[in-house]
Amino acid sequence: MDPSRMGHALPPGRETFDQKMEVRQAIEAAGIPYTYVVGACFAAYFTGNLSQMETLLPSKKEVNIYGDGNVKVVFADEDDIANYTSKTLNDPRTLNKTVYVRPPNNVLTHIELVQIWENLTGNELEKTNITAKDFFSNIEHMEFPQQAGIGHFYHIFYEGCLTDHEVGKDEEASSLYPDVKYKRMDDYLRMFL
Repeated sequence: MDPSRMGHALPPGRETFDQKMEVRQAIEAAGIPYTYVVGACFAAYFTGNLSQMETLLPSKKEVNIYGDGNVKVVFADEDDIANYTSKTLNDPRTLNKTVYVRPPNNVLTHIELVQIWENLTGNELEKTNITAKDFFSNIEHMEFPQQAGIGHFYHIFYEGCLTDHEVGKDEEASSLYPDVKYKRMDDYLRMFL
């Protein structure tokens, strides 16, 4: 999530973005050259479990869908994010810019991610749509880290904070580095078969 676009973030998760912005402001005020890399939802935490909390494995029976499940989200394998990040290190095109990791085949809705799993397994999951109100229903009884996580999930799956703005070709990692053969989420999910 790009902290410069998260001024509206819900507490307590907003603290993360505020702290990152303090660091960015200090870097820029000091005149230190920079490249900010904005990743995506790490596949190990968001893809293998079909974006379900409290598990890392995909369900074989049922799945919660956030909202209507049609908000676009960006998923990426951590190795791909690392490869893109390393490519920016000595690239003058990325100097003093933000580079977004948005591999086009991995910009999916929650429903599309679940459908990939269903197609791979040949099994349709029972889906329960979770409204935003229901999503927040027990937040006051959660510990601080869980509250922050709930807020981040909300911004990703209900608001679409990873895809609610345009990114130019000179700012998107897979366009800047077409030689990186990134892992598509259908290939990623095959490891769970």
